[in-house]
Amino acid sequence: FRSPSFPVLPLAQAIVVYTDKEVHGAVGSKVTLHCSFWSSEWISDDISFTWRYQPEGGRDAISIFHYAKGQPYIDEVGTFKERIQWVGDPHWKDGSIVIHNLDYSDNGTFTCDVKNPPDIVGKTSQVTLYVFEKVPTRYGVVLGAVIGGVLGVVLLLLLLFYVTRYCWLRRQAALQRRLSAMEKGKLHKAAKDSKRGRQTPALYAMLDHSRSTKAASEKKAKGLGESRKDKK
Repeated sequence: FRSPSFPVLPLAQAIVVYTDKEVHGAVGSKVTLHCSFWSSEWISDDISFTWRYQPEGGRDAISIFHYAKGQPYIDEVGTFKERIQWVGDPHWKDGSIVIHNLDYSDNGTFTCDVKNPPDIVGKTSQVTLYVFEKVPTRYGVVLGAVIGGVLGVVLLLLLLFYVTRYCWLRRQAALQRRLSAMEKGKLHKAAKDSKRGRQTPALYAMLDHSRSTKAASEKKAKGLGESRKDKK
């Protein structure tokens, strides 16, 4: 008995959509909502991007922008109909939009959905917009500044340590050379003194011998003189 064989079909990979987690904007300014994606398929002519908006505290999301067949379509309803600009490029897997003239009422969650037939299965991605009178400094920027400052102090301390150590080593080397020179001078002087010490007894011995010889000669001469007197 042979079991029937079936062709193995490759598993379809879901499309993956990416957006920022949150963006900040100031009243009256503009903000870019970035949207990109990954797909296992080639970019299709039927690729589509859809942006939806859910107001802060609201339950329902409304469609505010749609891109299909190579054309952007801005919904004619809602507060964004005259403030949205398409800046994406499907060939670069980019479905970003810009919202102009921000207002406090724009606070909310924006959802980007991408379809690249036949790759149409996948999760959407969401980005939350916060509108302020002035854009606050992000915690990441503050943290980066703090870390940069700490690293700068550490590097400065390391530099001071190595400079101090280098100067100390140079001073120790100079002192060692000076001590070595002094030791050599002492040894040279000791050698001279030792040589002089060896020469002095010999000199004294020669002087004593000379004196003894002179005394003996004088004594002999004196003895001869007295002997001659006695004979007379």
